Amino acid sequence: MRYAIGIDIGSTCTKTAVLNEAFEPVLLFVQPTGWSSVDTAGAVRARLSQEGFDPRRYPCVATGYGRVAVPFADRTITEITCHARGAMLLHNSADLTVIDIGGQDTKIIRVQGGRANDFIMNDKCSAGTGRFLEVMANTMALRPDELCELAATGGGVSISSMCTVFAESEVISLIGRGESRENIAFAVVDSIVKKVASQAGRLEPDAGCVCLTGGLCECDYIRRALGAALRTTIVASPQGRYAGALGAACYALQTPKKEDPS
Repeated sequence: MRYAIGIDIGSTCTKTAVLNEAFEPVLLFVQPTGWSSVDTAGAVRARLSQEGFDPRRYPCVATGYGRVAVPFADRTITEITCHARGAMLLHNSADLTVIDIGGQDTKIIRVQGGRANDFIMNDKCSAGTGRFLEVMANTMALRPDELCELAATGGGVSISSMCTVFAESEVISLIGRGESRENIAFAVVDSIVKKVASQAGRLEPDAGCVCLTGGLCECDYIRRALGAALRTTIVASPQGRYAGALGAACYALQTPKKEDPS
């Protein structure tokens, strides 16, 4: 049986996927990226070897923020290309719009005929990203998943600032004012949804599946709220956070294995 490895080193988390020759995932795992992508790549290599998928034996493609820090990768490919390919695999579609909400950026990718032909990424501000949600959750002494659960039962409050620092100040003011956690949580998620919906609206409308990937794809409330803002149904896979790694592994299946110098 042939296997291939995909590694997506993001700014906050690193996702690893191993596919068999039938493009079926046989191993998926995630870990914090930490301060050093080089050290993270070493930890990934050790885990893969422990699981029986030594990168010296199987082809490997790296993607993401720290892709150049994977010395044993046979090839590096941009995250736009890999996320598009991974989403196609997860949703069995060659025509779709991918909304990937990552730790430090948000990507909107239009895929037509099996190719990523257009994309938009957020600017340098972390508004509308997983980091924004994490900062706000910490301010409210909550985990991000707890904040999302509370948001589903709140309403009537908004955050006007798109800057993470100023938005945090608004949250602190709302707390001091005695606003309920549910309503503040709603305002935080609503801010993310509006930012992402504004980005997605800049792409030309197109038929086909709209899917949510990245760490926040596991939040059903964000998926539903974003779908309502875009007036469409957004789908998500339980493996959606691995889209980049899965896409990289798909390309690895077509990549010759280089000789390992180590």
